[in-house]
Parts: sequence; structure tokens; C-alpha cells
Amino acid sequence: MQILIYFAIFAAKLVEVSLATVRNVLINRGEKLFGALIGFVEVLIWIIVVSNVLGTLKEDPIKALVYCLAFSCGNYVGVIIEGKLALGTALIQVMIAEEMDAGNVIKEIEDEKENLNVLLREKGFGVTTVPAQGLEREVNIMMIYLKRKSVPEALDLIRSHTPSALVTVNDVRQMRNGFIRK
Repeated sequence: MQILIYFAIFAAKLVEVSLATVRNVLINRGEKLFGALIGFVEVLIWIIVVSNVLGTLKEDPIKALVYCLAFSCGNYVGVIIEGKLALGTALIQVMIAEEMDAGNVIKEIEDEKENLNVLLREKGFGVTTVPAQGLEREVNIMMIYLKRKSVPEALDLIRSHTPSALVTVNDVRQMRNGFIRK
């Protein structure tokens, strides 16, 4: 019977902390209503669990260990859940440098850049390209705004086409207008 109580404490705390992790991400992304609803359920679970653990702590200190273990596991599980939900928008920036030898341009990668643009657009991604100056050479910066769920697909395409490109991925908190694939 006691093992069932430990399991219930572990499961409830795991769910509570996982919800807290998702709630924090939602609130940081501006999803106030969903964050508030999740917060209500999270605190309700917390009150029930913590009262059970603290009410019998002297008689059964193992409950505290189970509680702590579930807290740690809940953080881990919460991050996994948030990653699977992949809510929000991201920006991928791709920097493609022109090949240079002792300061002289040997080969421009304009064709490669255009081909990658075409491939990304064929897959439904909106791409904006900007010429820029790096420390030692000209670079082309591609900016791709997309749903976070689509980031792995876009990164795979970029890696397979231009493995030497410098690629960064950032979360976008707000965005107005523009093009994002559904």
C-alpha cells in the first residue's frame, strides 16, 4: 500500500512540474490565457501533493525523496513535452560566405545561394536574402521565419545542401505580417 502512495506522489509531482515547465514557456511566448489555465491545475496538484508529503514527513521521510526525484524528472519531461509541442515561431539565419583566396574572390557561391533559396521556397518556406560584409569576405544572409515545428525539416535541407553554412536558430516572440507556411 505504501508503494502506491509513493507512486502517486511521484506521478502527481511529475505532472505538476511538467505543466510548470510548459506554462513558463507559454507565458514567455505571450500565451497568457493558456499559461493561467495551466497554472491553476499546476497549483492545485502542488497543494494536494505537498500537504500529503509535509503532513507525514516525520513518519515517512521517503516521501520527501520521492517528491524530490519527481521534481527533477518533471523538469526533464516538461522540456521534452515543450519540444514536442514546438509552439511559436522561429527565425533561422543562414550565412553563406563567398570562397576567397588571399583576398581575391575565386568563386562566388551565388548559384549555391540561389539554389538553396529555390529549394527552401519549393518546400514552402519564406526566405529573405541580404548581402552583407563579414570580417574577411562578403556573405549572404538568408532569413527564414517559420513555425518551430518546421525547424528540423528546414535545418536538414540546409545542412544537406550547404554543410559549411553558419546557421543560427532563434525564437521569435512576436511577428506581424510576412510569410509563414501553414
